Amino acid sequence: MVSVTRAVFGELPLGAGTVEKFQLQSDQLRVDIMSWGCTITALEVKDRQGRASDVVLGFAELEGYFQKQPYFGAVVGRVANRIAKGTFMLDGKEYKLAINNGPNSLHGGVRGFDKVLWTPRVLSNGVEFSRVSPDGEEGYPGELKVWVTYTLDGGELVVNYRAQASQATPVNLTNHSYFNLAGQGSPNIYDHEVTIEADAFLPVDETLIPTGW
Repeated sequence: MVSVTRAVFGELPLGAGTVEKFQLQSDQLRVDIMSWGCTITALEVKDRQGRASDVVLGFAELEGYFQKQPYFGAVVGRVANRIAKGTFMLDGKEYKLAINNGPNSLHGGVRGFDKVLWTPRVLSNGVEFSRVSPDGEEGYPGELKVWVTYTLDGGELVVNYRAQASQATPVNLTNHSYFNLAGQGSPNIYDHEVTIEADAFLPVDETLIPTGW
């Protein structure tokens, strides 16, 4: 059984809108998501001893998300990661994007999907957010309709992305949560070790653009 509740989380500056927070809860976990940037603000799970901890980083107040911070918990797009020198070719035409990360364009530009208010729709076991990215937003071609759905299935949080474009355009959406499995507020993770059993990896240059080697 999943419960879904909604509440006002805060107001945007200059009367730009009301930000809501949605709490999805099952017996195994609880997740809080706000309509600003489709952002996961908390994810509370139980450890092997049954103790619950919030394992994603975020802020208790809306104002924290307006300060300089590394996309805590947000949906980033239209294109996650970097586009070299903020330019790309599509169907023989060059498109120029905002430069916001060294010499490159990062996570959709200056005002990407993390910095907009999404429209929510409550589901029986979750919440769906939607928005329309207009043609030319942050330099990208075509109108893009986007839906991001968060649902709980027992102990599993499912995130689904769907997009519909009016013309060919790059789309690469993801969530940008930072995890500390010991719980937010615990010591940092710099002594944690991760092993990935991979047959190959993608080298990048000094600005984190793939080299193609």
